[in-house]
Amino acid sequence: MWIILAFASALFAGITSILAKCGIRETDSTVATALRTVVVLIFSWLMVFVVGSQGQICGIDGKTWLFLVLSGLATGASWLCYFRALQLGDINKVVPVDKSSVVLTILLACIFLHEELNLSKAAGVLLIGVGTFLMIEKKYIPSKQQGTGNRWFLYAALSAVFAALTSILGKVGISGVESNLGTAIRTGVVLVMAWLMVFVSGKRRELKGISKKEAGFIALSGLATGASWLCYYRALQEGPASVIVPIDKLSILVTVAFSCIVFHERLTKKALIGLTAIVAGTLIMLV
Repeated sequence: MWIILAFASALFAGITSILAKCGIRETDSTVATALRTVVVLIFSWLMVFVVGSQGQICGIDGKTWLFLVLSGLATGASWLCYFRALQLGDINKVVPVDKSSVVLTILLACIFLHEELNLSKAAGVLLIGVGTFLMIEKKYIPSKQQGTGNRWFLYAALSAVFAALTSILGKVGISGVESNLGTAIRTGVVLVMAWLMVFVSGKRRELKGISKKEAGFIALSGLATGASWLCYYRALQEGPASVIVPIDKLSILVTVAFSCIVFHERLTKKALIGLTAIVAGTLIMLV
């Protein structure tokens, strides 16, 4: 069952990137992140009440609270960096860098969660790393984005680092709590962090200038994120992080497909080889 949930998480995560890109064409990425987190929070707590796990909140121990909060902070940092990178760069450039977090996650899972790194996983990590490099180096940069330089890469790389930390901290944090409740709690932490960034950066005035169309895309991306999270952390609760995370990163296939259709972005031959290597590496790890 956890494998199905992991693939569902990948599907919703892929859709999230496209919807988010549509919602931040004119809207500041930090403001958009704060708004979509509101949607995710509502969705998350709705699921908590649907499954009836709200009563367990009083029984959560201190260690679980600590890791849920840390996971939420890492998630918030990852989101802020990721959506800033999306605003500055091409989806087909940003997503592969972000998805490279799988390599770091697997290494951290072996070190801190004592998950086994066998020959197939090692081969998978190598293929994913090589594939990611090919996709990063050979991306087409639209002329309208030439002025942004390489800032998108810095934000995408930071997003990957924080995403890897999120997976490890989240795995530990949900071990002592029902997954839907754990997701809702950590989303609350993300919400506080995101809105704090809006006020600290003085961007609250931009809320009034958001168009209804972009607000709609931001809300839809929040719903997709909520669905992805619920599937992802339920899968993490039942299965190994070193396998679930690579499956979740297959969302790159959904993202690339939609970016070609919606934004008319194209892959070079080497980038296509890189994508194939990423998928092959992921599938090898599942055998």
